[in-house]
Amino acid sequence: MSSTGDGTAAGSPIPLRGGAAAPLAGRTVAARSAAPPEHPTEPLGSDNIGYRGPTACAAAGITYRQLDYWARTGLVEPSVRPAQGSGSQRLYSFRDVVVLKIVKRFLDTGVSLQNIRAAVRHLRSCERADLARMTLMSDGATVHECTSPDEVVDLLQGGQGVFGIAVGVVWRDVECALAQLHGERVDTGETLVGQHPGDELARRRNRAG
Repeated sequence: MSSTGDGTAAGSPIPLRGGAAAPLAGRTVAARSAAPPEHPTEPLGSDNIGYRGPTACAAAGITYRQLDYWARTGLVEPSVRPAQGSGSQRLYSFRDVVVLKIVKRFLDTGVSLQNIRAAVRHLRSCERADLARMTLMSDGATVHECTSPDEVVDLLQGGQGVFGIAVGVVWRDVECALAQLHGERVDTGETLVGQHPGDELARRRNRAG
């Protein structure tokens, strides 16, 4: 399926099969990962922490141009704070950053925008615990959400799954990246300084001295 210049995909949309929560193709969840650990002051997935555009880009591995375009076209909008006039800063949630990273992987492998939009809606509707165990499979045309290893095998044997994204793994990758970057408390605007490995090394050297 081809993509038009305005961010919409040409051709008929391919429905995503899945549970009642979203029209995802299939059901995929092969990665059974533990819930992410907590930030020193707030859980990284807390709704009380937001991340500005440059931080979201760094953690998701995308450019600011991509971030801005996806926000303006409604593909991935910041759920904490949208842009409000000149000079205002978008603020993304932890889940938003996870979705941004997944969208980047889908686009890199040629998944159609209709299917990506459906996957984004599905990811936003899922509970946190479900995301930690979820795997998304795709053949480039259709996205499947699997809830067990057997379903992944069935898709692969049927030729419907070419690549998979373990959402729990992406979640942990984003968690590790954001732990070293700055966040912002939504209620107070306080900047939360990430714990860079080099900072911890310096602290240990100072204690040893």
